[in-house]
Amino acid sequence: MVGAFAWAVLISVVWLAGLVNDRIAHGPPREVDLGEEVIVITGGAGGMGLLLAEVYGMRGASVAVLDVAEMEDADERGVTFYKCDVGDSKQLAKVAAQIEEDLGTPTVLINNAAVVTGSSLLNISIEELDKSLRTNLVAPFYCIKTFLPGMVRGGRGGTIVNISSVIGHLGAARLADYAASKAGISALHKSLTAELRETHPEIRTVLVTLGQLSTPLFYGVETPNSFMAPVVEPVDVVKEMVDAIDRGRSATIALPLYARWVDWYNILPAGLQIIARKIAGVDRGMRTFRGRGAISDSEVSIK
Repeated sequence: MVGAFAWAVLISVVWLAGLVNDRIAHGPPREVDLGEEVIVITGGAGGMGLLLAEVYGMRGASVAVLDVAEMEDADERGVTFYKCDVGDSKQLAKVAAQIEEDLGTPTVLINNAAVVTGSSLLNISIEELDKSLRTNLVAPFYCIKTFLPGMVRGGRGGTIVNISSVIGHLGAARLADYAASKAGISALHKSLTAELRETHPEIRTVLVTLGQLSTPLFYGVETPNSFMAPVVEPVDVVKEMVDAIDRGRSATIALPLYARWVDWYNILPAGLQIIARKIAGVDRGMRTFRGRGAISDSEVSIK
């Protein structure tokens, strides 16, 4: 009896500590009414972005999808499609003005657009490098600069979601450009969150850090160690993101489990780091990479 009581007290204390920690770290949630939300999703014509767009389109939010790729059946999905290279600030400004006119002031921004070249630094072309860094790193800066002022002026607050990767912490062979851009996204997010905490606490921020994702972006990539580093399914990520956005919370989401502890890798001695990389297969996964362009329609379950 005493043991059961002690266990109940311990669980209660841990739960309360979690609440206090969350409030200190992220502040109070903002009120969210999906009927009033205008959600901008970059790279929303395929993969995880498309899944997010469909979820919110079906639930009655106003959804603007920005992508360089065409989107099929946007109206049937309940979203509005805008063809836009988000790495081009002039295109983005023009599309942002159109979104404001069509849907209203955006209250949620999801920086989802990404490209993967899969080339070594020795072999990547300057054009590929420029496109990679513009899409993966510069574009989120542009989008935040474009849509954040409206969130502040609107008075209802807003939510900004940035998507990073464990590769931004680890680096990997044939992913130098991608790793550098995702490391930059993590740094951008932390700096932005610190600034907003001081000046505009009504704006919530969500950082999503992922391992290998099962989408066309990484088509052909070998999963070196499915036990240590299982592939993440987009639906699992979307559930976590939607929960944070719907509840008006700031949050840090990391999937799969090892993504929550990847920072500890950097405190290991250099020799142990190399051993860990070999066991996990970090540097051999991209050898079989084919990319989005190698996929036929019949092979794609999530476009």
